[in-house]
Amino acid sequence: MKIRPFTEADRPFLRTLFLASRKANWHWLDESEWQLEDFDRATLGERILVAEDNGHRTGFAAVLPNDNFLHSLFVDPDWQGKGVGRLLLQAVQNDFTSTGALKCMKANTLAVAFYQHHGWEVVSDGESEHGEYWLMHYVL
Repeated sequence: MKIRPFTEADRPFLRTLFLASRKANWHWLDESEWQLEDFDRATLGERILVAEDNGHRTGFAAVLPNDNFLHSLFVDPDWQGKGVGRLLLQAVQNDFTSTGALKCMKANTLAVAFYQHHGWEVVSDGESEHGEYWLMHYVL
């Protein structure tokens, strides 16, 4: 498994992965209006890292590097639980220049547990169009 920078050749597959992962994991939301192009809007202006295993894209992370903010981390549902998320998270954390931050939906309990397992701490909460979230920090 390797983590590498995004290329435009990744876009079609990552669009599909983003849609499939949200459908598999964001069960509390109405998916009826989700589209493949949502990936483009969600990652616009962000640095994207891609997880790849023997030529198969297995996940991605999108970061606002100037803010040390992990905006998105998605793993292909068929690859969840196989270390993809851990490797992506480590790559993101290695590039942080100060305290890292992310927002994780409270309803996404598996993701909350994943981040906490990897040293992220809840510092506050809030609400977005997708529901309540935890603001989490990772201290170097």
